[in-house]
Formats: sequence, structure tokens, C-alpha cells
Amino acid sequence: MAGVPADARICDAACGPGADIPALLAAAPDGHVTALDKAEGFVKQAQAAHGSDPRTTIFAGDMAAVTGPFDLIWCAGAVYFLGVRQALDAWKNALAPGGAVAFSQVCWFMDAPSQTAQEGWAEYADMTDEPGVLSAIDAAGYDVLGTRRLSDAAWEAYYGPMDARIAQLTPEAGPALAAVLQEGRDEAALWRNHRTEFGYTLFVVRPR
Repeated sequence: MAGVPADARICDAACGPGADIPALLAAAPDGHVTALDKAEGFVKQAQAAHGSDPRTTIFAGDMAAVTGPFDLIWCAGAVYFLGVRQALDAWKNALAPGGAVAFSQVCWFMDAPSQTAQEGWAEYADMTDEPGVLSAIDAAGYDVLGTRRLSDAAWEAYYGPMDARIAQLTPEAGPALAAVLQEGRDEAALWRNHRTEFGYTLFVVRPR
């Protein structure tokens, strides 16, 4: 959608442990991925996994303060920390001419989601539907190149390993860990039981 060239300069904003870095390098095999995250633990994991590749630069940093120029800024599931409008405003000057932003954002998929689904996302008071995200994109001065909802298979690729890890840790978990593991179970159950009501949508956008 973004028309990323083989030698693209890509920023993986809020990269977490670096799970997306291989796919970004595959999209731009002759390019470079600059990956950053505020969490030192995630940065260390990303560096351990991908830091030896000369096509990567991985460091601790604030995604609101990235500098470029980048041909693509990629942000998977973390734009909500800033807000869609605020993130796109912050990144506009970091894009090279013709550069694009690709980000995923959790959205409501219906006008009246169930009370259970609303309670599950109660901590995200600014959550809106896809038209709401599109409105914020337009207000930031970007055009939409394309959108795509995250597939059920992608969700299960995340929750399946998490289920296995929870099962592995549960027998010897103390009270604090047990509470964290139950939060993981509840999160997976919320999506599996209410996946028609909400989900992540990928938006690919470019400044006008």
C-alpha cells in the first residue's frame, strides 16, 4: 500500500521486543530499520534478536520524538499512547518526501458494543470506531492509501502461544503472578467471545 522501495528507510516506532523487524527488512532488503521503544527490557530483547544485522539500529527512545527522514514509519498497536492525531502530527516532519505511515489501531466494529466488551476496554476511554480514526487522520492532513482489519488468524497467532505460556506458569505461580496470568486469560477470552465487536485495523496514510 505504501509503495516502500527496496532501499527504504523505515522507523519501527514503539518496536516492543522487535517482532516486526524481520518483516520490515523483508519489505526493504536493501534498506535500514531504525527501531525504538521506551521500555529498556523490550529494547534489550530486540537488540539481542536483531542488533547484529547491520541493517538495523535499535535503541531506547520516545516515538513522539522520532527524526528522519523515513520512507515509512511503522507503528503496531501503540499509537493509542499518543492519540492518532497527535502521533501523525509528530511524525509528519520525520517523513521523507512521499513517505507514509502505517499503524494499527483498535476500533469498535459496531455502534453499540456489549457491556462486556466496553468494560474490557474501559481503560481506553478514547477508543472509537473506524470512521472516528479516519476523521482524526483527515484532521492531521493525511490521505488514506488503504485499510485492512487484522485477521482472526493473526489474533490466534498471538493468543495461542500466550495460552501455552500461561498453562506452563500456572502450577507454580504465586498470588501476584497468578493475577497477571488471569488477566491474560481474560484478555484472550474477551477477544474470542466478542471478536465481531472490536479489533485492530491497519491504516496506511500519507501526508497531503
